[in-house]
Amino acid sequence: MTTSETSNLSRPQRANKGLRKSEGSKEGISPLTKKYWHQRYRLFSKYDQGIQMDEEGWFSVTPEETAIKHAQRCSDHDLVIDSFSGVGGNAIQFAAKGCHVIAIDIDPVKVELAMNNAKVYGVEEYIDFIVGDFFALAPSLKGDIVFLSPPWGGPSYKDIQTFTLELLKPIDGYTLFQVTQAITPNIIMFLPRNINLKQVPELSWLSSPPLELEVEPNYIQNHLKGVTLYFGSTVAASPRCSTDADDLV
Repeated sequence: MTTSETSNLSRPQRANKGLRKSEGSKEGISPLTKKYWHQRYRLFSKYDQGIQMDEEGWFSVTPEETAIKHAQRCSDHDLVIDSFSGVGGNAIQFAAKGCHVIAIDIDPVKVELAMNNAKVYGVEEYIDFIVGDFFALAPSLKGDIVFLSPPWGGPSYKDIQTFTLELLKPIDGYTLFQVTQAITPNIIMFLPRNINLKQVPELSWLSSPPLELEVEPNYIQNHLKGVTLYFGSTVAASPRCSTDADDLV
């Protein structure tokens, strides 16, 4: 496990705002994140063993069950780039499948928390943590697969009837995808459950010839929580490729 430092990178500072593990710590959780408390073991099954999250981590980390599914598509590849790694939910599962991971986040506090969480799962030696801007670093990055889970704009994304690729942060989904294609055509993209599925094929058309595409709805206890797009070699042998919204409800 390493952290890198260049003109575009900085060393993570000691995280002192992480929300800790025990039931007794519930009193310290903000009103915004209190409603996520009952989901803590769905986010990290080892939550009670020392997992730390900041406020944003509570509503932005990929549920562990879904992160495991993402990682299963990467088990035959050596190097995965997690471009918006947050508190480490996906990076941990990629590493658990034997991949080496480059985990990038622009927030040094989140990187510090992710490093802690990777130690809880015993996979820290398989992850290089970098504090930096993915867009600034992208021209120099090389990897077999890039995982994209860009910010959705916070919990308010649920109030939008149809979430479009233009609403992704910090840049629209089309531009993000084009930047990523320069690294590899093997891309996994995790998006909100209310994403505009009519836009999804447009991403594959940004390549010539168009990239193979699979659309996977992600359910947790029969509730749709997100939609994952698989491109290139991450597509399953017999993919489900529907882009009909009626198929995801």
